Amino acid sequence: MYFGLQTGWISMMSLQASLLGFAVFKPFQDTLIHKFGPRENVYLQTVAVATATMPLAAGFVGIIPALGQLTIDDHPSGPIILSPWQLMLWSSGLSFIGVFFAVPLRKQTIIKEQLKFPSGTATAQMITLLHDLPDVTTSPNTTLRRRRVFLEPDESHELSDIQDMSPIESSDEVSRNKAWSLKLGALLASFSVSSVYTLASYFFPIIYALPIFNWMTLNYVDFKAWEWYFTPSLSYIGQGIIMGLPTTLSMLLGAIVGWGILSPIAHYSGWAPGPIGDWKTGSKGWILWISLGVMISESIVSLIVVLVKQLISMTRKRTQTLDTIENNILQRESLLGEVGSDDDILSLPIKLVQDDVPKEQQVPHYMTVIGMIASIVLCVIMVHIVFGSEVMPIWMTLLSILFAMFLSILGVRALGETDLNPVSGIGKVSQILAGAIMPGAIVANLIAGGIAEAGAQQAGDLMQDLKTGYLLDASPKAQFYGQLIGSLFSSFVATGAYLLYSTVYTIPGPEFPVPTAQVWLDMSRLVNGHDLPAHVFEFIIAFAVLFGVLVLIKETGPEKGWCQFIPQGIAFAIGIYNPPSFTLARVIGGLIGFYWEKYCDSDTNEMNTPYKKIGKVFIVIVASGFVLGEGTFAIVNMLLHAMNVPHF
Repeated sequence: MYFGLQTGWISMMSLQASLLGFAVFKPFQDTLIHKFGPRENVYLQTVAVATATMPLAAGFVGIIPALGQLTIDDHPSGPIILSPWQLMLWSSGLSFIGVFFAVPLRKQTIIKEQLKFPSGTATAQMITLLHDLPDVTTSPNTTLRRRRVFLEPDESHELSDIQDMSPIESSDEVSRNKAWSLKLGALLASFSVSSVYTLASYFFPIIYALPIFNWMTLNYVDFKAWEWYFTPSLSYIGQGIIMGLPTTLSMLLGAIVGWGILSPIAHYSGWAPGPIGDWKTGSKGWILWISLGVMISESIVSLIVVLVKQLISMTRKRTQTLDTIENNILQRESLLGEVGSDDDILSLPIKLVQDDVPKEQQVPHYMTVIGMIASIVLCVIMVHIVFGSEVMPIWMTLLSILFAMFLSILGVRALGETDLNPVSGIGKVSQILAGAIMPGAIVANLIAGGIAEAGAQQAGDLMQDLKTGYLLDASPKAQFYGQLIGSLFSSFVATGAYLLYSTVYTIPGPEFPVPTAQVWLDMSRLVNGHDLPAHVFEFIIAFAVLFGVLVLIKETGPEKGWCQFIPQGIAFAIGIYNPPSFTLARVIGGLIGFYWEKYCDSDTNEMNTPYKKIGKVFIVIVASGFVLGEGTFAIVNMLLHAMNVPHF
């Protein structure tokens, strides 16, 4: 909620959840009746992810603040401020749609097509590193799913048994304990430093907005008036480490183009004559339209590419089946070297690549069907109670859910291939469709987009978690229950958190500008006939075409090589609609992560250094500590603000 209200950007936090869960249970491992193994870590992070992403899925960082900014021209009654019980009903109505959408997609996208789902795979790698297991994404002889074939005769084996299959020397045990001490020390140190900075920023606000560019020019140029200042937030740096350098550089390019070039042009040309930071008449609002065009263009083109790929793959089903058979033959050959002879391997109940977990660990079909119907009915009822049929007719709610279902399928596929869930673009596409079907209804348009975004967000989150569980042989049924529990719990927790922030702070305001709320509102006004600012249409078309072409090049070009330097449209747009201070620290984080990986991959004599031995996971631990430190102590700052504690 904290980061979403600030910037509109919410992370899954799956890496942080698995790391924090392991850190909490590790000291008590010897006293636990049921050991905290990798499967338990998968279930923990599944619940945590479902809880953490509800602020985005329920629109607390988007359409809810947007409804509060409506004018009389938008809605006869002006702003719509939902009461606490209305917010709980609204969020609970959206809690389960995407979860039931995702379940039928698992077998196709994860089991049959083996889509990458990079974030889910990265979380599985993190868990295996924490629990000292073989990397599940490398050699087929070391993955838990392949090695499980030797455990089939006795289903009572646990993953800890796999760990015990290889001999462990006492020196290795000492080395592991030392590595764990270093990891825990890194987490505590980064958490502490970030916490101290966050607390200090309340008493000394200047350290949260350093006008370094003014200092560099001796104040001859007022860069701060154009939002160019530096926020040395350690959580921003941590997020940049996790995002990676390509994403943060795309955001930096967006900030330079939007705030360094287009914003001054619009202001001095008289196209945006108001104050620079004004959403309606200033250059801040003018360049927002360009970011909106880029998001819509990239999302639509990406979804079309995914749809075309799906159609092509369906026509090549026979070829894919033959390839699968060949892969299974190769798998058997690789197992021959490990088992001993062909007769030995034939005697084992081999699990092929496309085989799934036992039937009792899968979500029953009847549960999926009944749950989907029940979630749709729940959504319709809750939307009707909160907004009424005059604002949002029941047929429009059902149509919005249908949009959400179709767009969620495309969004999940895009997520599996690119690690980008185009939820913002999916919401905008739904707004366009809703505007065509029900013109002039801005509130209904916002609600329709919110339903589509919720479905895509939840479905994508669950698919990433299911990919993690698949690699670690966890029960998808248990993960499904965890997602339901987390979503239901978060519908109340997220409501309470939003009410707390909106009571203590002005939303939108200086501390929490909620930029995505303005994006939602502007899009709704546009599709319902409102005029664009002067001369912005030409720039929207130009940038939309440019990034549409770049998406096609990136999707059809090689995965590695020059294509990796093509800017990411969504990240570019985020760099525009957020001020540069949001981006600069994240770029520093991206650079730190890049050079740390380069250092870990280097073949030098420094390989024996303890931190390098921990590997790439070390920098992720530090980044997680940075994010968790500010996120935790932001609550302390909020309490200090509520009590009017004096500060400089």
